[in-house]
Parts: sequence; structure tokens; C-alpha cells
Amino acid sequence: MTNSSPAQVFAANLLAALAKAGIRNFFLAPGARSQALAIAAGQLASVGKIDLHVRLDERSLGFTALGAALASGEPSVIITTSGTAVANLHPAVLEAHHSGVPLILLTADRPHELRGVGANQTTNQVGIFADAVRECFDVPAPNGHDREFAEAAQLAVDAIAISMGYDGDQPGPVQLNLAFREPLSALEPNAADLKPQIALPEIFEPIPEFALLTAEVPTVVMAGAGAGDDAVELAEAFGWPLFAEPSSGARFGANAILGYRNLLDQEGDWAALAKLIGRVIVFGKPTLGRAAIKLLFDPEIEVVVVRSPQMGHFDVSRRAGKLVDEITVDNEVDFEWLENWRKADAEHLSVNPASGQLDRRSLVEKVWAVTERGDQLILGASRLIREADVWAPAKALRVFSNRGLAGIDGTVATAAGIALVETEGTTRVLLGDLTLLHDAGSLAIDSTEAEPNLQVIVGNDGGGSIFSSLEMAKTLDGASFTRLFRTPQTIDLWHLAQAYGWSYFRVENLGQLDEALAAQGRAMIDVRLS
Repeated sequence: MTNSSPAQVFAANLLAALAKAGIRNFFLAPGARSQALAIAAGQLASVGKIDLHVRLDERSLGFTALGAALASGEPSVIITTSGTAVANLHPAVLEAHHSGVPLILLTADRPHELRGVGANQTTNQVGIFADAVRECFDVPAPNGHDREFAEAAQLAVDAIAISMGYDGDQPGPVQLNLAFREPLSALEPNAADLKPQIALPEIFEPIPEFALLTAEVPTVVMAGAGAGDDAVELAEAFGWPLFAEPSSGARFGANAILGYRNLLDQEGDWAALAKLIGRVIVFGKPTLGRAAIKLLFDPEIEVVVVRSPQMGHFDVSRRAGKLVDEITVDNEVDFEWLENWRKADAEHLSVNPASGQLDRRSLVEKVWAVTERGDQLILGASRLIREADVWAPAKALRVFSNRGLAGIDGTVATAAGIALVETEGTTRVLLGDLTLLHDAGSLAIDSTEAEPNLQVIVGNDGGGSIFSSLEMAKTLDGASFTRLFRTPQTIDLWHLAQAYGWSYFRVENLGQLDEALAAQGRAMIDVRLS
């Protein structure tokens, strides 16, 4: 077949195959080398076969796509041009790798003959993400041969299957590094008119491994990011206390011990109860509390890990005696064990009453109270998620957080991506001021998109207060600590909100917080904390 642009023919067939397979969310940062992909995406979007989202910055684009994939459970397709555009995806690719989020990266590149000779905007994009991608396909520049239609469709099928973990591996990012020669684009063929032949493979279903546990051992269930309902069901089935992080998807039910973080880190009667723990069953990826993680290193405590299809292998102490899919016990569990933890939890709450003032605890409790099942809540990886680990009530909510690497990068973009997919209800992101400023560019929203109900709730304490609880705060002098770690900031968030077209609420008391949390549209809520 002849065509003025083999690049356009290949791009059109590749994207048409992805769309036919049911992939909806495509994310584009404009560029020259990727123009055939952009045109094909635009053609598909114009007839409603895909949803196309355009962003200026590839780093923000990557995290926005990550958020959409987190919320939908389906791959997001990311389209970039060559060079540093590809490198800017690396933070989001790393997070997706460690948290099992499916992404399909379409990275445009120079043809092989222009690599390694100093051609403009050319670097080695093959292997740029190392082992953070499940597979990297280096696709030669198309020449317009008919066989390339089938090759493009097969690439789409392979990318979907690998990114979703159909072969039994952990889901994650896949890179299609696509070389294109000039002419780089044309208006034909129209990707929306193509009907590629595809057949997705069957999903591999491994035989589950079971563990039969002794009922007599005092057991707790520890639920980290990605744990989900399974942790709740196990804890309630056998009458075990549940220590659930706020981003676990398991912080609800009658067995949730909300104050576990402090109960494990105290003296007196509470500490005596904690010392009786003989077994920990781990779901997901718990990373927030040192006292909880310390249990996994105790040689007197048995560790059982339940496999997580998203978070992968978690055994930080290298002491897991069992790595399984299902658990049962050999006898009746002593329910007095659970009752003792419930009493301790109630006592913890009674001796730590709410202040009635605007502080981190009341901020967490207010956000939890106003967020309902139809809403989404995203937690930044800083001090406030740890406050939520202590004070967030038991409530079945959709809570997200980038816990794969637990970084603050891309938090606003991740929330924006979730809001793109979850158009019902309100999406709220609770984060610190430095986390916001680290990703301030992601406040830019494509003006052609529908206005999201997205609240950016900023716990503004003028810098990185989380570091005050760590070792260096006790060893450094005040000036050194402030400069090296606290990173104080005096950014006027009102001007920042105005610059990006967000409504702004300054909150200095609980009444103002209630009013702000009722806002619709794009709202920045600046909560002043000491």
C-alpha cells in the first residue's frame, strides 16, 4: 500500500486497535515527532471512540494518566514526542511500576539511522525506564507495507495484556518506542474509520495457595495501600483486630482499630497488649507507621503475607513464613482478644479528646465526614496522611494515595486524573503546602474539558513540618534544620489559584472549613495550620 506518510498509517492502525480493545483514556503532550499519533488520537476522540486529554507538561501528564488508571483499573495511554519529553514521564512510570498501575507509553523516536549521530532531540529512549516497565518494544520506523497493519494491531494487544498482567505478573507500565521517518503525518487514513482485527488473550488464573493457621496465636491483620475489602473480610471472619492505613481501602468495619498507631507506640497497659501479638497477617503495602512495621521485624512474631496483585511482593523484614492467597484457621478464635483491642481503642479516643479548634486532627475528621461513597479522596504523601492514620474514622470510602514510592511528586496531577474518570461526586485531595507547590503546574486544566468538581485542600503550615518528628530535628541546630529540611515557604496561594483559574478559600476556623468543603468546581482550600 502506498501513502504519503507510513508514520500516519501505522499510528492510525495502532490507536484504532487500542480503541477497539476498549481503551478509553488517552493522554497527549503535543510534539513534532509524535504528530501522527496525535492526529490519530484526535480523529478517534472526535467521534467519541476515546477520551483525549491534553497537557502541556509530560511529568504532569504522566501522573494525570496514572490517576485515571488508578480510578478506572484500566490502562491509560500516554503519547509523547522524543527526547526529554520521554524522560519527564519517569517519576510517574516509577510510581506505576511499584504500585501495579497499568500504563501504555507511546514514545515517539527518531528512526534508527538518526540515533547516536547527534540528531536533534534524540537520546537513547530504549531502556530509559530500565526495569520500571514490564516490557519495552523498540518498533522500527514503518515503511508502509501491508503487514504493518497486523503488526500494529498485535502491538496494541500485547501492550494491553502485559500492562494488565494477563500473564499473571504484576500490572504496570509498558513502553512502545515508536520510530517515525518523515513525512511525519497526514490526514489519511482516518483512524476512526479503521476496523483492525484483534483478539485479546485469556487472563491467566493461577491456582491459589492456602494457609491453615493455628487459631490460638493472637493475630492482627495489617492493611496497607492496595489491601481493599479482602483484609476487612478476613479480620471479621476470624475475629481479629484490623490495623488499616487510611489509603488501604480497608479502614472500615467493626474490627478496625483506629488508634493502632499510638497503641503500638505507647507505654503502660497499651504496650502490654501489643506485646501479646504473636502473628501479623499483611495485606497490601503498609508503610506509614514505624511502630507497626517494627512488628514485622520482631523474631517472636509470625509474619504471613497475602499476595497483592497490585503492590507485588511485600516482605520488608524478609521474615514472612508464608506467602499465600487465602487463609483459614483450624479452630475457633478467642474473641476476647478483639474485645481487648476495642477497649484500648476506645480508651485511646477518650484520653485524646478533640480540641474543638482548627488543627490537623479536625481537618482530617472534617474531610472524612463530608466525603461520601460517591466521592473520591486522595491523600498526599506527607504529614497529613500520617495524621489520618491516627484520626481518620472507620468509613468505607474510595481513598487513593501514591504509596508505590510514597513520594509527593505529581499529587495534584494524580487527583486531576482521578477526577477525569470519576465525574460523579466530588474529588478531594488533602495535601501539605510543599506537596502542592511541588506540583503547582498541574493546576493547569485543559479549557476544552468539562469543569471537574475538584478540591485541593492544603494543610498550610509554611513548610515541611513532617521532618520535625525525625532524627535530624534532634541533632541539628535550629537554623540548619530549617534551611536543610523545613524549607519554609511564604507563597501567596491566592495568587497561585487566581493564575490558574481556581476559586480560593482561606480557612482559619472550623466554620470557614465547613463552608469551603461545600464548594463546587475547581477550588483551592488554604487551611492555615500552626
